[in-house]
Amino acid sequence: MLDALRNAWKIPDLRKRLQFTLLMLVIFRIGAFVPVPGMNPEAVKQLIEKGALLGFFDIIAGGAFKQFSVFAMSITPYINASIIVQLLTIIIPKWEELAKEGEAGRKELAKYTRYGTVILGLIQAVGLAIGFRSALVYKGFFGSLIVVISLTAGTAFLMWVGEQITDKGIGNGISLLIFAGIVSRLPSGIYQVFQYVRVGTTNIFMVLIFAVFAVAVIVGVVAVQQAERRVPVQYAKRVVGRRVYGGQSTHIPMKLNAAGVIPVIFAMSILLTPSTIAGFFPNSRVAVSIANAIKPGGWVYATLYAALIVFFTYFYTAVTFNPADIAENMKKYGGFIPGMRPGKPTAEYLDKIMSRITLIGALFLAAIAILPYIITGVTALNIYFGGTALLIVVGVALETMKLIEAQMIMRHYEGFLK
Repeated sequence: MLDALRNAWKIPDLRKRLQFTLLMLVIFRIGAFVPVPGMNPEAVKQLIEKGALLGFFDIIAGGAFKQFSVFAMSITPYINASIIVQLLTIIIPKWEELAKEGEAGRKELAKYTRYGTVILGLIQAVGLAIGFRSALVYKGFFGSLIVVISLTAGTAFLMWVGEQITDKGIGNGISLLIFAGIVSRLPSGIYQVFQYVRVGTTNIFMVLIFAVFAVAVIVGVVAVQQAERRVPVQYAKRVVGRRVYGGQSTHIPMKLNAAGVIPVIFAMSILLTPSTIAGFFPNSRVAVSIANAIKPGGWVYATLYAALIVFFTYFYTAVTFNPADIAENMKKYGGFIPGMRPGKPTAEYLDKIMSRITLIGALFLAAIAILPYIITGVTALNIYFGGTALLIVVGVALETMKLIEAQMIMRHYEGFLK
């Protein structure tokens, strides 16, 4: 791997992309320490400790939320806007047509996502300003306005940084920002485990159990991310003028987990939103009842969490994988699956296969997301770097390595993966 990195660094174009990506990530980390004007950091920390979703936001933001910096909301509004746009793509015919128009259509949908990000960021910033009004140094309308503008501008800037990384760097910019935020807290997580051992909250044996669990999760995520069902495809010979085309055998790679870690992020964001909103109204019986019903660690929370992960896995796979289009393209170029008729029967066959393998991937994601609560009960280690964080980190790292691999294969270099 080190040799491959050295070879990648020797390629001028790839080196520029790597340098640009690192520069953007450094800017992201610097911004995480720029405080929002007019907020009391200590009061913010106490309020964050009461909200489960607020703690999750702090993980994604790399500690920026607890410090209430200008990047406190991270790219959470962008994630929510992406969910809404993808849902509307299925509902609105015009947007569905845009999704099928290739690069031009995707750019138009990306523009709607940006608008949605700013609107949702503004709404979330207003909610945070109201929810954290007790932490405001300058009380009143103008003090809240400063907080709202600062948080919204920070999110818009992070969205721009993520898009710049995607266009001019290596990997998916939004995913890398989440990755950087989680990894940046790894040293503090290790120190926290050390403190648990030192004060006697846990022991070395329990820490080793957790380490084994973490390694098992990493191995499982890599195996599932790499696993695929290869459907054989045969192309018939075609004569065009004096040339003969086709007559080749290939396959359609159908990934076991085509959705990656997106379902986990979507599920957690949606599931914990009601309890966090309820936390802003501690004197309301309804709010307290909702917060207690879906409290993290309970069986209701775990059941809904697993169900949402399965749902979003199927949903995201359905958005990104269209069996009808694949079958139509195969038919157009003279391709067919041995034993299957071209057209609708082929599409139904591909849809049946994808539904079955997606179930395995969805159940795996759900199991990995829930297991940390079991491990916490056994080892008494209540640290943030659980299954969800490992899923995100390993998934993003693997996808980034694949992209670097693809760049190096184009230049006839041996890459990471064999």
